[in-house]
Formats: sequence, C-alpha cells, structure tokens
Amino acid sequence: MDLSKGITIVGGGLAGLTAAIHLSKIGLKVILIEKNEYPKHKVCGEYISNEILPYLNWLSLNISELNPTQITKLEFSTSAGEMIQCDLPLGGFGISRYALDDFLYKKAIQNGCEIIQDTVNDIVFENEIFTVSTSNNRIITSGIVIGAFGKRSNLDQKLKREFFKKKSHWLAVKSHYSGEYPNQLVGLHNFEGGYCGVSKVENNIINICYLASYASFKKYKNIKDFQNHIVAKNPHLKLIFDNTKMLFEAPLSISHISFDKKTLIENHILMIGDTAGLIHPLCGNGMAMAIHSAKIVSELIEKVHKNQIKSRSKLEKKYSNEWKINFEKRLIFGRILAFLLQKKMICTIFTKIMIKFPSILPIIINRTHGKTIVINN
Repeated sequence: MDLSKGITIVGGGLAGLTAAIHLSKIGLKVILIEKNEYPKHKVCGEYISNEILPYLNWLSLNISELNPTQITKLEFSTSAGEMIQCDLPLGGFGISRYALDDFLYKKAIQNGCEIIQDTVNDIVFENEIFTVSTSNNRIITSGIVIGAFGKRSNLDQKLKREFFKKKSHWLAVKSHYSGEYPNQLVGLHNFEGGYCGVSKVENNIINICYLASYASFKKYKNIKDFQNHIVAKNPHLKLIFDNTKMLFEAPLSISHISFDKKTLIENHILMIGDTAGLIHPLCGNGMAMAIHSAKIVSELIEKVHKNQIKSRSKLEKKYSNEWKINFEKRLIFGRILAFLLQKKMICTIFTKIMIKFPSILPIIINRTHGKTIVINN
C-alpha cells in the first residue's frame, strides 16, 4: 500500500469527517469527497452516547462549543401509552447534524484535509491503486479508499452489494420543533408500524425523528396524514405534537432504509459508519457507532503508515475483526429488539415486565451501546 498517494474518503457525514480529522491529525494526506454543501440538515435522531467523548477530546473536538443538550434519562412507551422511565447508564448529548457536521467539516479543513464537493461515480481498484472518478470529471488516485457514503448510495449498486438488491421496508421522517420538552430526556415511543425518538438539541430545539414501515405508511397520502392517524395514536406523541410547532417548512424524509447485514469491505474499500452497518434507531447508538468506526479504521491505517501492518490483506482482516468485536453483537441485538417491539402483544407484555422489574431496561441499553472508548496513546 502506497500511502504517499494519500487516502480518499468518499462521503462526508459523521464517520467520514471523523476519519478525515483523525488521519490528518497524524500527518497523512487526506482527500474527502462529499456531494452536499455544509451545513445541511439530515434525517437523524441527533442523540450521541457519551461513550465517544474521550475520543472526541483526543481529536481536539470541544463539543461543548456547540452547546449540546445533556441527556441523562430515557422514557419508553408502547403504542397504547404504557410508560417506563430509567436513567441512561452512560448518558449522552443532543446535537443537530446541521451544527455537528459543519463543526467537523471546519476542523477537517483546519487540519489540512482537502474537501471536494462532488459526486463519486466510480471507484476502480487495479495494481494496488484506487482510481476515483467524479461527476465533474475529476480523477483521484490513492492507496486507500474509505467508504462513508451513508445508508444507501448509487455506489452500493455499482459495487453490487447484496443488501442493495433486497427490498427495504422502512422510511424515516425528521423535523425540528419549538416548544416545551425536558432537556435531560430522550423519549422513545412506539406506534403501529414504527417508533419515534424525541429529544432536545442545541438552542432549545426539539428533534423528532421516527422510523415507519411502508406497510403502515402506504395507506396514507402524505406525512401529515400518517402522523395524525397513526403516529399520534400514541397519547404521549399526540401530546408532544399538539404542544410543539414545526420549524421546518416540511419534514425531511428518507426511504429504502436497510438494516440487513452489510459487507465491511467491497473491492478493497474499507466501509465505515452506516455504509458498514446500520443499527436500528430505537437503540439510539448510530451516531456513536459511526464515530467509533472511524477511530478503528484510522488507527489501523496509522499502523500501516508505521509499517506495523505490512499488507492490504492483513489490514482488511484486522479491520473486519475489530469492527465485529465492537459492533456485531449489538447490531444483532438491535435487529431482534426491533422485531419484538413491532409485535404489539409482545411489546405490551415486555413493557409490563420492565415496569415490574425496572433494572431490566438499563441492561438492554447496555447491550446496544459500547463501553467508554479508551484512548491508547
């Protein structure tokens, strides 16, 4: 692997930007290609577990500058409104992707990263060199390519990834609201065919983001009708919607969300963040996982730079092992949990058990979250 040709990161979301900051911090040449401008709103729960704070501090990212909301408690309700509350074992913070991605983008620029606004059309690997071509006829060569292009991309189709061939049954909707909501609380509320997360981000803004199945959504003409007739059947969500005002002109939405298992490496491209695997939003850990995956891949690339990893095959094997150790079990647990919570009777019984034995809920949370990240240097 010739790192003198630099590293190309395709995609500038949480994982891509974090990897760019890490790799540039240790003196490597980094080019990041992102199709969108910063700042930009994204469909996201906008809650991050505190497990990644030591790593952000190591990257010299002082998140407190963005005035995030400190979150310490969780409430969960069934579609019928039965409720359980608990303290979050590690806690977390609420921050909008609009603010956070822009913050990371500026840090990456400050670190010396080259960031190109363009769309990648193709990635070819030949003779140990990657050639990345874009819609604006740029040709970029590099020794390593990191894939951070999100939940679903045309590149997934180009690479013939298995998950892309399967029909996806989920869509997500998000908007920001003004109104009263406890700063320290993240709410997770079930409704027929989906679940909704509610929490504060910076500037006293409430983020409401929900995941819905196509089966439940397709009966309605638009998002407003679906919210009124299905989402708001949960009395807690109805109360929230009745007492808040939407700040966006219209909600943001994304479709074809897949929670199927994804391959970590395609055509020698190292996948990170949602490109490598997507945990169900109800687990509340997607943003932390994206950041953590950037750490894993960046530390291994640093070992390549120091000649401690001497071949591409060893790099790929070590990355696969590290990723699976950190994330595979919680992804599987998240899939099982999501399946169970979509069964109304099971969800009701499950909630009654948790009400009677409240210590169960923190145990479940721990199964979908990691331990506080340890910085080894």
